Amino acid sequence: MSSEGWAAFAGAVGWAFLPAKKLLGPKAAKSEPMSRADFYAEMLANRDRMHADHLALLEKLDTNPRTDAQLRVLNFLGSVAAKWSMLSQAQRGAWTAEAKQHQSKARLGQSGPLTGFQLYAKINCSLLIVGGTEVLAPPAAPNFGVLPVSGLAITNAAGVITLKLTTTDAPADGTMLRGAAPCRQGRTVAPGVVFLGTLDSPVNDAIDISTAYKGKYGSPKVGSKVFVQVNQNINGWEDVPRQSWAVVPAAA
Repeated sequence: MSSEGWAAFAGAVGWAFLPAKKLLGPKAAKSEPMSRADFYAEMLANRDRMHADHLALLEKLDTNPRTDAQLRVLNFLGSVAAKWSMLSQAQRGAWTAEAKQHQSKARLGQSGPLTGFQLYAKINCSLLIVGGTEVLAPPAAPNFGVLPVSGLAITNAAGVITLKLTTTDAPADGTMLRGAAPCRQGRTVAPGVVFLGTLDSPVNDAIDISTAYKGKYGSPKVGSKVFVQVNQNINGWEDVPRQSWAVVPAAA
């Protein structure tokens, strides 16, 4: 039998036993949703262990890898990945040593140290997305202070919707704003956030984010719920995002 014939036979056998495996085998734990940035980062991190055809298949399986935000992430990751191989062994060693001090995001209750490439990609993509430049050596991890953003306030003056973040002080330069599309009030989790820009300086203890939000999603309707997240970005290191939400009120 030809190699193609054996491959077809093996596939048929595997398909035949698949229902039994599903019935008798233990149920797999439900995986946590993965952001598209994490998806592409892991795909690139494992590029040496995957055939090019497998990478193409993974991209096709992703539901819609062609939005502006996704293309921007792809471009950043592609640029960063290409330059990783151009670093010296000593430079890659420095990233690997630093990466061992930091854990990956927990999935299914498990996490482990980052690889040198993962940290290199994470830091440099975080720098690029806020308009910074790539670095060849790992920057020192900062001690994040308290983020001086206390919440989200939405007003409706005769149909003009204004969204503002309330603050207790000026956020650090590069503080990132992400937002989700307006959703039903019953939702307790953001339906998916995208990067909207960095925060300006506050005026009267508030930062107007109306232009950034409406530029992506338009003006939210009365009664809809708006989720936003903010986090600090210092030399490419990001702290845990702080989420706020508010419901669009009726016109005053």
